[in-house]
Amino acid sequence: MIKKRIKAKIVMEDGRSFGGLSFGAEGESTGEIVFNTSMTGYQEILTDPSYKGQAVVMTCPLIGNYGINEEDAESGDIFVEGLIVRECSRIASNWRSQLSLDEYLKKYGILGIEDVDTRAITRHIRQAGAMRGVLSTGDLDVDRLVKKARESAGLVGRDLVKKVTSKNSQYWKKEGRYNIVVIDCGVKYNILRMLGELNCKVTTVPASVDAEAILAMKPDGLLMSNGPGDPAGVPYLVETLKKLIGRFPIFGICLGHQILGLALGGKTYKLKFGHHGANHPVRDLNTGKIAITVQNHGFCVDAESLDNNIEVTHINLNDNTLEGMRHLDLPLFSVQFHPEASPGPHDAGSLFNDFINMVTKNNA
Repeated sequence: MIKKRIKAKIVMEDGRSFGGLSFGAEGESTGEIVFNTSMTGYQEILTDPSYKGQAVVMTCPLIGNYGINEEDAESGDIFVEGLIVRECSRIASNWRSQLSLDEYLKKYGILGIEDVDTRAITRHIRQAGAMRGVLSTGDLDVDRLVKKARESAGLVGRDLVKKVTSKNSQYWKKEGRYNIVVIDCGVKYNILRMLGELNCKVTTVPASVDAEAILAMKPDGLLMSNGPGDPAGVPYLVETLKKLIGRFPIFGICLGHQILGLALGGKTYKLKFGHHGANHPVRDLNTGKIAITVQNHGFCVDAESLDNNIEVTHINLNDNTLEGMRHLDLPLFSVQFHPEASPGPHDAGSLFNDFINMVTKNNA
């Protein structure tokens, strides 16, 4: 007997609605609707803590065809508020596969909606901007769902880091040449893996840890991790960084880059629909080289707001927004994109070597 498919709705705060069919868990979920242009890496996207507060539309039409396995997770949970696809593959064809995408979402209680015109949703977001929305398999009344979307929490000014950061300090690797402390704003596992592979002792600390506690750990270097939401929503992290700048080399990634920008006196702003995908071209202004990068953020540092002692090092070639910066006098730099990839190309992975070289030079 063929199981009857359950109808589902995606409704945005501006009243636009899209119909589809349910897979994964059933129920109702709210979040900012964004689109991701990656063709693979859906498991890493689902488990990236930076997506907390957002439901993701995949622009690639077939998702789930190689299944799910334990090794590819980038954290210990799924953080997206929902997954929207054109078609969820019923076949998981890969020797490493342990679960289907449908089973994976059911296991973690995450809504999936398929048989949706994802191209139309993407075009709407590009034109109108990312906005709050509701995913539902129960209540399908558009007027009620619009009201729920408008009453839901957005991202601006909201502290989502506290929902994804670790509760305690933890060793990722207990031995190594250099003692690297990572402020966990929602860190991806591959950031920690790459630091470990460069022979570093790696310790993660919760975002709530104060500067004095970090100084007591006597780090050789500090990494500010990626994470979700608005950097202006975590002023306590900005204040922590202000007390640590100049004490040892600092490397910021994604949200960590934005928080560092605020700590250096700059400003941030919300992008119209953000950068989400594994195919964003970024130019290194010092070398002229172009890297294809992984991106996942909805906010950006305003280059015009930075002091003269901050050099812009990278720009996004799609919209010329700031993608990287470094201090001309102090040992710190940061990038908006994800040099650790997972998923995506590894064009920018050498930035971890640059960070360790900076630590080496500072310890000479």
